[in-house]
Amino acid sequence: MRTHKLLFSISALIFTLVVFSGFRNTSEEISGYTIGDEITNFNLKNVDNTMVSLDDYPDALGYIIIFTCNTCPYSVANEDRIIALDKEFKGKGFPVIAINPNNPNVKPGDSFEKMQQRSKDKGFTFPYLLDEGQKIYPLFGATKTPHVYLVQKERGKNIVKYIGAIDDNVRDGSNVKEHFLANALNELLNGKEVTIKETKAIGCSIKV
Repeated sequence: MRTHKLLFSISALIFTLVVFSGFRNTSEEISGYTIGDEITNFNLKNVDNTMVSLDDYPDALGYIIIFTCNTCPYSVANEDRIIALDKEFKGKGFPVIAINPNNPNVKPGDSFEKMQQRSKDKGFTFPYLLDEGQKIYPLFGATKTPHVYLVQKERGKNIVKYIGAIDDNVRDGSNVKEHFLANALNELLNGKEVTIKETKAIGCSIKV
């Protein structure tokens, strides 16, 4: 009887620890930058085999950081929009920096070699970086592809100004009514505070 009670107690303890650990990990996974936070610099490999960091843009006013990938249909549907955003705002001081957060062992279509081919086929005008080891996206708190973080330089710090979706129609660029990201960029360029600071990112879950 004592043996049974001991085994029951041990099983209950293990169950409690597992449950608690699961809740803790979930909390850690959804944490990340919020509006007004300073982001940490990163150094990731680009599709041209060079390493890219924010320090490589000393004249930038800020950055359009977009977590995206090859395989998510929502990301693919936004590729032309991302290219257009880079074309419009890079010369104004806000270049696009795209980061693929997916684990290529889970999604072989998001391997570095496939990223290189996708960038070439689409004619990406911006860096397309691999989050090798998936160390960067959790810092941001990104959960979807695509997921946008608009950052502005302020007194030597890179401060988050907008988080969320590119616009209000992730599936169909021809039917967009609200250009959330472009509106936020124009407000910053005009010296104004961003009106809509957060929207819901709609897309595929990041593959870990």
